[in-house]
Amino acid sequence: MRRELTGTAGLVRLALRRDRFLIPAWVGLFAAMAAVSASATVGLYPNEASRIEAANTINSASAAVALYGPIYDPTSLGALSITKLTAVYAALLSVLMVMLVVRHTRAEEETGRLELVGAGVVGRSAPLAAALLVVGGASALLGLLAAIGLQGSGLPVSGSLIFGAGWAATGFFFAAVAAVAAQTATGGRSANGLGFTVIALAYVARAIGDLADAGPGWLSWLSPIGWNQQIRAFAGNRWSVLILPVAGSALLVMAAFTLRRRRDLGSGLLRDHPGPGVGALGSPLALAWRLQRPLLLAWTAGSAVMALMMGSIAHSVAGMLDSPEMAKIVRQLGGEQGLTDAFLAAMLGLVGTMIAAYGISAVTRLAAEESSGHAETVLAGAAARPGWAASHWLLALTGVAWLLLVAGMAIGLGHGLAVGDLSQVIPITVAALTRIPAAWVLVGLVVAVWGIRPQATALVWGAYAAFILVGEFGQLWGVPQWAMDVSPFAHSPVLPGPAAGLTGMLWLTLVAAAFLAVGSAAFRRRDLAT
Repeated sequence: MRRELTGTAGLVRLALRRDRFLIPAWVGLFAAMAAVSASATVGLYPNEASRIEAANTINSASAAVALYGPIYDPTSLGALSITKLTAVYAALLSVLMVMLVVRHTRAEEETGRLELVGAGVVGRSAPLAAALLVVGGASALLGLLAAIGLQGSGLPVSGSLIFGAGWAATGFFFAAVAAVAAQTATGGRSANGLGFTVIALAYVARAIGDLADAGPGWLSWLSPIGWNQQIRAFAGNRWSVLILPVAGSALLVMAAFTLRRRRDLGSGLLRDHPGPGVGALGSPLALAWRLQRPLLLAWTAGSAVMALMMGSIAHSVAGMLDSPEMAKIVRQLGGEQGLTDAFLAAMLGLVGTMIAAYGISAVTRLAAEESSGHAETVLAGAAARPGWAASHWLLALTGVAWLLLVAGMAIGLGHGLAVGDLSQVIPITVAALTRIPAAWVLVGLVVAVWGIRPQATALVWGAYAAFILVGEFGQLWGVPQWAMDVSPFAHSPVLPGPAAGLTGMLWLTLVAAAFLAVGSAAFRRRDLAT
């Protein structure tokens, strides 16, 4: 076993160098979200009566419980502060940890770089060990920073520490899930898909379990995200529950190393099946669709479910916002025509921001195809460079528009069914479509960076994280207006709303088109990167 881990330290240094911008950006983003959520809640609910009223409103709404989970201590300011953090943001940080592990294991193996590394003095299990050490360290750092942020916001030390420990344990558990998925699948995207599926199942199981009449049901206790909630930070501080993710992580890590020792490089438990003897892909666009289809279908299902749940609780927002300060903040985040419209606008903005991540992920396929050598094979035939590149970014643009259409219809349907007025579907869907150009700017930015320097496409994720910070918390932090205007999301029309300007959509579309033109022109003039 010791020989198999030879070279782990060097691979850890290499991984940290590769992710020297990515990991700090995302860890800082999640830690800032925890701190801002706590500091905002402290001023919004200054007395126990207001906290009890807000907590009871959330606990009485089945959709809110399914989305966020119940508040176990209505009198606790800390429990109210972390309502979204224990489930929604725990799932999001789990997605990040899955992507990081796959990035440094199966994705490296798929492109052939791991074979080159393994030809040196590097043990068989060293890449997996290095990935888990890096991601485990990132999880621990995130938990520590989140705990410091909560404590700095005025919340109790013990609750802050156990919350940070819960985030760290949840992140590493899903890192271990990704380690097993990387040994099971034969491609990076398949491994990511398996990891994301486990996260989705854990989230759904927790949602169903939390809706049980007698409290959290057995499904909540089968869910790793449910474990994070059952720690009950600021509402009992159950340190013993941390045994579950720690023990689960240990078992999964042992399974991952066992599978790694028993398989050949490039293989997996789930083998790829050969396709038909006669090819049916007659164009670069058809090939790009074949490659992009699984990701788009997964995002379609996830966006529809999440948006439907968001829409179903929009009508109850007035009961949750008994504080004038909270009402003011929500209006600042979107909309001026009533709290419900403000909440819907804020939710559409959040959905648009999340779907932009799909656009980034979809169009980065260009860099992956180029680095793996697949682009060279395709372009060796009759396919032209502009057509091959356009096939991917056109599908990314179309996919963003499709997902926002689905999300808008789902939010409108959920809201319409809740209030008994299905005429809400069309205006809310139109409001969602106005968020498309902002997401297109991110797609165009990736194409521009890839066209000029393909190795730097990962930096766009850092820009995306910065846009989220500025867009979501800029007004709360007092960030200068010029800095907030850098984010494309700041220029989307605020709908539903009485006086939303639409000129921002035109400028965003022009900026996206300019980025696409720059990237396409640069790609035509440079050599392929392999």
